[in-house]
Amino acid sequence: MKVIIAEKPSVARDIAEVLEIKGRKKGYIEGRGCAVTWAFGHLVALQEPGDYDPALKQWSLATLPFVPERFKLTLIKNHGVAEQFAVIASLCRQAGEIICATDAGREGELIFRYILAMCECEEKPIRRLWLNSLTPEAIAEAFKELKDGHAYDSLYAAARCRSESDWIVGLNATRCYTVRHGRIGGSPERVLWSIGRVQTPVLAMIVERDDAILQFQPQAFWELASRYREVIFKYTGKRFASEEKAQALLAKISGQTFIITGVAAREKKEPPPQLFDLTTLQREINKLHGLSAAETLSAAQSLYEKKLITYPRTDSRYLGKDLQPRIPRILGELKAIRPEEIAALNLTKLPFGKRIIDDSKVNDHHAIIPTGVIPRTLGDNEQLVYEAITTQFIAAFYPACVKNLTSVEAESNGVRFQAKGSQVVEPGWSALFAGKKQSQEAGEEQILPLFAAGETGPHEPFLREGKTVPPKHFTENSLLGAMEAAGKLVEDEALREALKERGIGTPATRAAIIETLLSRNYIRREKKQLRCTDMGRLLIALIRDPLLKSPELTGEWEEKLKKIERGELTPEEFMAGIAAYIRALIENAGNEGVAHGRWGNCPLCGREMIKGKRAYGCSGWKEGCAFVLEPEYKGVPLTARQIQLLLQQRFLPQPLRIGEESRLLILSTQGAPLDLHLPTAERQQNGKKVERS
Repeated sequence: MKVIIAEKPSVARDIAEVLEIKGRKKGYIEGRGCAVTWAFGHLVALQEPGDYDPALKQWSLATLPFVPERFKLTLIKNHGVAEQFAVIASLCRQAGEIICATDAGREGELIFRYILAMCECEEKPIRRLWLNSLTPEAIAEAFKELKDGHAYDSLYAAARCRSESDWIVGLNATRCYTVRHGRIGGSPERVLWSIGRVQTPVLAMIVERDDAILQFQPQAFWELASRYREVIFKYTGKRFASEEKAQALLAKISGQTFIITGVAAREKKEPPPQLFDLTTLQREINKLHGLSAAETLSAAQSLYEKKLITYPRTDSRYLGKDLQPRIPRILGELKAIRPEEIAALNLTKLPFGKRIIDDSKVNDHHAIIPTGVIPRTLGDNEQLVYEAITTQFIAAFYPACVKNLTSVEAESNGVRFQAKGSQVVEPGWSALFAGKKQSQEAGEEQILPLFAAGETGPHEPFLREGKTVPPKHFTENSLLGAMEAAGKLVEDEALREALKERGIGTPATRAAIIETLLSRNYIRREKKQLRCTDMGRLLIALIRDPLLKSPELTGEWEEKLKKIERGELTPEEFMAGIAAYIRALIENAGNEGVAHGRWGNCPLCGREMIKGKRAYGCSGWKEGCAFVLEPEYKGVPLTARQIQLLLQQRFLPQPLRIGEESRLLILSTQGAPLDLHLPTAERQQNGKKVERS
């Protein structure tokens, strides 16, 4: 008997229907020498520390670090899991061959292999069903191309390393920081500080951004411009930091003739947008409609299970050559809902360029595209996501958007000006995105009249006063972009593509990371913005190990997991590195006491701090570091011991009385002191969580 294990009951039913297997039993479908059964996502997890040794149920520094020599598995304690697992185990033990039909990716492979291990059926012959969509045609074709299951051993190795490394870092770091720093402000209860290999660097990025905004000091500036023939010309020099200098230049050109010195025009072709991967889809939907990354993923997964789109958890924006012959058929089927848009395409001569077809940029899964199946009833979020994917897919085959870009040079009394403008000549693909601003080039908003070099006339010069603005708070759109590029806020698409190997998390997990930080009260949503809470800011202040909150390090770990997938790195090497890292972290945590005889390191540049006559400053002041810590905060004088604690630990464990409140004092990521209170938080005593208080 062949046993087919799907990840969800709905997928098992789809497979059984295609294979014409109709005998419904409790927990599986039987017929034609096969049994199709299912998991509920993850059924199996890594055991808790107390299952290895009862002494580990008590949270203690003496038991850290704990790194199992061999990880053990257990069933997840959810309703119905044990009963369904018993069905799967019984079938697998009878099977002559087991077919893995879980999601075709890292986590799907982990779900299947963990089930095999718990069933003690790892020696059975296994084959792999690799699905990019759930249409009957795709399922039937995939069954014709079943692969040897062991061809995916490297994928499983990477999945297992991800699971075990998260367990090691999360468990050891959480216990270490909770035991050491759980009693904040003299509280008899412990705050449960949850720390993760991926979530903590993401939190650090948000805290650093919020601190930069909080401490931003706006600077006034003045810009010189002039209106000529109803077009705004900007001064080509730098903007002015003082109004006097700006006024002097304004006076120089007031009443003077305005001369057009040159006109340059060029044609620009903007290529069609690339197809979506999951991250770019989530960013686009968040930017346009405000949906969270988790909501977009949920809608996309539902569309996939309804056979409307291909597999959504992909990091590729390209299609393979094998899919090229199917594209005209898919577009032809979509004519039923997009007749006018597809009528403009010649389906017999589609432009399959490198921006669409590139085998070298397709790994496990290709870009997200519609399957051609016509939707019936969709939820609001599903409709938004489906329309975005379908429009992007159609637009990819449209001609370029052609614009005329014009630059006009001018001067008045020797002062040079410039105006830029654009005019759409052929809308091409941009016609599909009516009302959506496509061009991101600054200064292209004006549509310019015809100018001729040498023409002159009167003009109206003026000054515009403004202030520098702080960086923007993260939105899910911008945070996903930062996570994709390992903390580097890169807008350039080509550069983002190059940095994708160093991203934080994977397209499939980034939404869950954000939701985890929200659920643990480390960040909060304010409309579209994501902001840190006082709890999140304090946690980052508590963590002294820069690597634990380093996006770049986490990006390196993710890169190594991908190397394991490709067979370029052994799991043993990766896990040895994780174990060495966590041992060093625990050792260094024990050396984080306040060193006497020194004030601490500058939070901005890391040099030694020194005490001056009036305040405490960085010893690198001659090299330009301007950090100074005043010995008084909001009218409250700080003792020498408190200064030392603040500089060495980044926070004062005992609250200060500020006004009518007792507030904790920390040094922000930007170096300035901030006071905060602890909101409602999960706490734990003797290693166990207690109710929120």
